[in-house]
Amino acid sequence: MIATSLLTRSRVAAHRSIRTAQPIASSSRFASAAARLHTSAITLRAHPRGLATLSSTENAPELGASHVAKSIFAPLDTFEARHVGPRDQDSSKMLQALEYSDMEQLVADTLSPSIRLAEDAAFYDQIRPLSESELAQRADLIAKMNRPFKSLIGMGYQNTLVPPVILRNVLENPAWYTSYTPYQPEISQGRLESLINFQTMVKSLTALDLANASLLDEGTAAAEAMILAYGQTKSKRKTFLVDRGVLPQTLAVLRQRAKGFGIKVVATDLRTPEGHRLPPADQIPRDDIIGALVQYPDVDGRITDWEELAKEIKAFGGMVIAATDLLALTMIKPPGEWGADIALGNASRFGVPPGFGGPHAAFFAVRDSIKRKVPGRLVGLSKDARGSPAYRLALQTREQHIRREKATSNICTAQALLANMSAMYAVYHGPDGLRKIAAKVHALTRLLKHELTELGVRVVNRDGAFFDTLTIDLTKAGVGAVRVHEETKKAGLNLRRISDTRVGITLDETVRIEDLTDVLNVFAFALRNTKSGEVPYKPEDLLSIASRIGLDASSTESLTISSPLKTASWDSSDLPAVPDFSRKSKFLQQPVFSAHRSETQMLRYIHSLQAKDLSLVHAMIPLGSCTMKLNSTSSMMLISKPEFSQLHPFAPEEQAQGYDLLIRELERDLCMITGFPAVSLQPNSGAQGEFAGLSVIRAYHESKGEGKRDVCLIPTSAHGTNPASAIMAGMRVVPVKTKADGSIDLDDLRSKAEQHRNELAATMITEPATTGCYFKDIQEAFQIVHDNGGQVYLDGANLQAQVALTNPAIMGADVTHLNLHKTFSIPHGGGGPGVGPICVAEHLAPFLPGHPLASTGGEMAIDPISAAPWGSASILTIAWAYIKMLGWAGLKKSTETSLLAANYVAHRLKDHYKLKYTGDRGRVAHELLIDVAEFEDVGLKVMDFAKRLIDYGFHPPTCSWPISTGLLIEITESESLQEIDRLIEAFISIRAEVEEIRQGKMPKDDNLLKNAPHTIHAITEGDWNRPYTRHRAVYPVDHLKNNKFWPPVARIDDAFGDRMLVCECGPVDDYVN
Repeated sequence: MIATSLLTRSRVAAHRSIRTAQPIASSSRFASAAARLHTSAITLRAHPRGLATLSSTENAPELGASHVAKSIFAPLDTFEARHVGPRDQDSSKMLQALEYSDMEQLVADTLSPSIRLAEDAAFYDQIRPLSESELAQRADLIAKMNRPFKSLIGMGYQNTLVPPVILRNVLENPAWYTSYTPYQPEISQGRLESLINFQTMVKSLTALDLANASLLDEGTAAAEAMILAYGQTKSKRKTFLVDRGVLPQTLAVLRQRAKGFGIKVVATDLRTPEGHRLPPADQIPRDDIIGALVQYPDVDGRITDWEELAKEIKAFGGMVIAATDLLALTMIKPPGEWGADIALGNASRFGVPPGFGGPHAAFFAVRDSIKRKVPGRLVGLSKDARGSPAYRLALQTREQHIRREKATSNICTAQALLANMSAMYAVYHGPDGLRKIAAKVHALTRLLKHELTELGVRVVNRDGAFFDTLTIDLTKAGVGAVRVHEETKKAGLNLRRISDTRVGITLDETVRIEDLTDVLNVFAFALRNTKSGEVPYKPEDLLSIASRIGLDASSTESLTISSPLKTASWDSSDLPAVPDFSRKSKFLQQPVFSAHRSETQMLRYIHSLQAKDLSLVHAMIPLGSCTMKLNSTSSMMLISKPEFSQLHPFAPEEQAQGYDLLIRELERDLCMITGFPAVSLQPNSGAQGEFAGLSVIRAYHESKGEGKRDVCLIPTSAHGTNPASAIMAGMRVVPVKTKADGSIDLDDLRSKAEQHRNELAATMITEPATTGCYFKDIQEAFQIVHDNGGQVYLDGANLQAQVALTNPAIMGADVTHLNLHKTFSIPHGGGGPGVGPICVAEHLAPFLPGHPLASTGGEMAIDPISAAPWGSASILTIAWAYIKMLGWAGLKKSTETSLLAANYVAHRLKDHYKLKYTGDRGRVAHELLIDVAEFEDVGLKVMDFAKRLIDYGFHPPTCSWPISTGLLIEITESESLQEIDRLIEAFISIRAEVEEIRQGKMPKDDNLLKNAPHTIHAITEGDWNRPYTRHRAVYPVDHLKNNKFWPPVARIDDAFGDRMLVCECGPVDDYVN
């Protein structure tokens, strides 16, 4: 029987993702807290349990209500003034430079009136701004509506003790969370080193040959592994086996991903008491099996010897994939040693709390033979121009933005920030520390098993093999699971509900002997094995029992296995409950995992890495199509609140009332912003949002008996994820031409839509276009698709230029995804996390993604896209806070300021560089594209301009996209006029340097641009034989003398790094030399 969570059946029947105009409410348990919460006037769908109405019109006035907003008593800590960089006088100055008297004139010249959102006071009333202190007060009240019990549910989500030095100096540190994906490695060496620590950690613990720099979650990692294995069969085999011990959410994610490739997922028992078994060959031909996924240990806690199964599957050309647990692998034989080709899982128990489902870093490791097929990002070692070792992203030609419709994965955003936390956790604890944590957890589990057996219940983990999870059968005990869960509720505990007669218990490093005492008392009371008023177990009782069964129990704070803890040559007595599976091999032997034991050492190591990276704490990051805006401290503080961070995603609904309210408020606001009536917050990246939206479209067509519709029309200028996502959703990509002005060729769109009118499923169009301009004929384009039976997917990557001015619904779209890590201020984290919710029209709402363990999605929901019901739930608090503090007026001002900044920069640079695209009236949207093709005659390419900008203290813009000779620049609303002028000054100064090359004053192959970036090492060398001074190299403008970011390495040799692929930490000089 597939396991279910502790959620009630009524919740599973509800469909919380579909939001209509009905009241927000709260249960009576939280009535007192709810009475102090004042929501916007708009109302939402009632909670399935039936709740008292809560709206601003029926309660006390909202915080920041209009009757005090303009008085002397109004809050002064307003967010808009702190978020939007230019002051009013600065905006006026920029408008004057563009020859406008007000913002409205600029907007009118930029955005077509046919898609302009009409001004309506209701918008301002429904999303009113809260000051930062008011937001903090409201967040506290909502947080207190959550009740994070001690969850021992497991199922891929365990509690962890986050070392404070990592919490404060990584997760809560803007130097780490405001950086971008390290595509510019010269200014990203710190987080690249941390990510290579993560890769090394995973490689070492799994005993495989190579690991990537993280994926989104365990479910999507398993789906990536399945598709990798499918590709290895040249897409000829169609059956993928999944053992029934695999997590139910993983199985559900696999089923959704498999649909697009025509793969048949077969869930079966691959293990029997006698060994392993495969389905009969007459039922599933061996030459049709892609491979098999097993859980190690499995969802019920069993540890199985899969070695013979691995041999059999490999014998007929299949692949074996193990979903596993990194902490368990410190004690049990790693997958690489028993024959697995791929190992994957969730690294969250290495220092990242549950967070109601995420975000967490998934890990993914492979054998050497398939390393060039690994999905996601891969950090590798190379060397810089001086021959010094340096890290970079390796094998980028694998990635979707290059392979496009030939890709089988659309992974873009990963979980870099969380991977860095997990890597730091391993660095801080080292192999001995991790082994001790595992030993304690296992000892507690052994003690629990012993006493549960004494109480007369049956522990069903087969062969006695387990690590931290026990499955309890209550059948012979004469009591049902309901009774046990009633007692756990009284004790403030959550256990896993498997069936009416079975429960599951998973222990972790946060469990103390007192917690174990509570668990045993729960069973004693449920079984009525105690007299009235008697407490059967006390901590000291368990310590005595522990000693009696061979455990060292000298303190109430920990239990450890008696035998010595070593990093090698452990015998089977180290793991009594797993006698045949103890790990004998060493792990984490690299120096970095033994050098930082004290907090002082760890703090200095973290700081040494962050000092190598340029982030928003240093300067603007003008990356086009990336929207690197302020990630405010006031919104970021929420993710550290225990009430948000410590909640298990499958906890009972009454414990998550705060999340329920916050999620519904965010959904309501996103629906208002996009104009759509329904939303799913489940996709945990923009690319996942694309896949979700297209999958919903496919399900809609199939529901109408039109499953043959599988053609997706995609402009050639589209984001690389678009064609990759379409392929994943089972569609055929038909490209649509782009005209010389960057707009979609309507004639070509019409021709191809009509040509495929019987097979047309959808089109994917970005607005504003990736060229940096609004498409004036957007409504006509969408109508062409609709007239030919297709649906319109609006890529929301550039929603930054839409909010409060226009929306996808007005344009005529059917579905859009949003990047909450762009438009709504969730930080990029150096390459993740992200959130990519989809908003849909009413006819698509019934197909929004569901989940096997929670009530989310529509009445005809597709299978889940992500492992957790609400994706990366804990960081939804950031986007919620951002919208609440800005209000509708602040959201509108942010969009307008983005447009103003981009047009101001375009105006100032147009006499120095070629602007590739502008609109009909010479305006751009929120970004501009500079074409540097004209400088190729003097030997200069895009990267030469990019690297020289580093010398001026800036992160380069987006390079070589959407055209190979382009620099795509986006200025967010958070940047001040001073910083904007500094960027303009840098570009103009570089242009003058280019002119010196053109005039022959500097050689084409030895100049300020070709040798950039310049490091402190370069300018302090004894010999200086370059045709310019050291001063010009590093101080091209005077203000840099007061505030200079020094790149730690010179320009990196990309080709060398791919030829000499090294993706783990170690003595790097040996590799380079």
